[in-house]
Amino acid sequence: MANRGRNNNVSIAPAIVFAILGIASNQPFFFIFAMFFFFRFVTANKAKQQQNQRGRPRQQQQRREEPRRRSQPEPIPKREYRNRSNPFKKTGIQKYKEYDMDGAIEDFVQGLAIDSKDVALHFNIAAAYSLTEQKDKAFHHISEAVKHGFKDFEKINTHDDLAFVRIQPEFDGFKENGYKMVTEKRQIPVQEDEVTDDVLLSQLNKLAEMRRKGLLSNDEFVLEKEKLLRQ
Repeated sequence: MANRGRNNNVSIAPAIVFAILGIASNQPFFFIFAMFFFFRFVTANKAKQQQNQRGRPRQQQQRREEPRRRSQPEPIPKREYRNRSNPFKKTGIQKYKEYDMDGAIEDFVQGLAIDSKDVALHFNIAAAYSLTEQKDKAFHHISEAVKHGFKDFEKINTHDDLAFVRIQPEFDGFKENGYKMVTEKRQIPVQEDEVTDDVLLSQLNKLAEMRRKGLLSNDEFVLEKEKLLRQ
């Protein structure tokens, strides 16, 4: 312990002092002392440098190991439902802004064929149906939007493009029912094979063709079909 303290505190000052005394007095033993203290200073510094060099690799190794200890696999977050890539949504909105309601409705219908849970598509097509005064379809898609998570009820009550829907006598009941279609007792619909009216058959065939082309969803087809059969 004592030797380590001396080595750590070795100074070149004694060597300088004895060297000055040797030059001043021209006595050789002062030069001997100066050389002794100089050699001691050099030896101590060399030992200290070697000790420092031995300590550096350990410190570097510890620094390299630290990130490995801290790095842990991140938990994979659970993916929530996300809207699928849907080109018809963008084109439908563009046509809607250009007041091309028929074109917008066609694109929205095709968009819903890709993703039937897209609340924005349901709301937009409901507004388009309202502007074209197709109230049953508008009610249906507002209901579908709410069913799949649409919660901005104030927008349903104030949106200008839904004004036609709001003035309908059934809107109050629709609203009180949580913006869902009020279930009514329906008569058993007439089967297609029992229809003999050529005009009605033609209209039913036209509806089926529109569904086949994707211009009508299955729900819209059923709704329109029942309307025709009740006439």
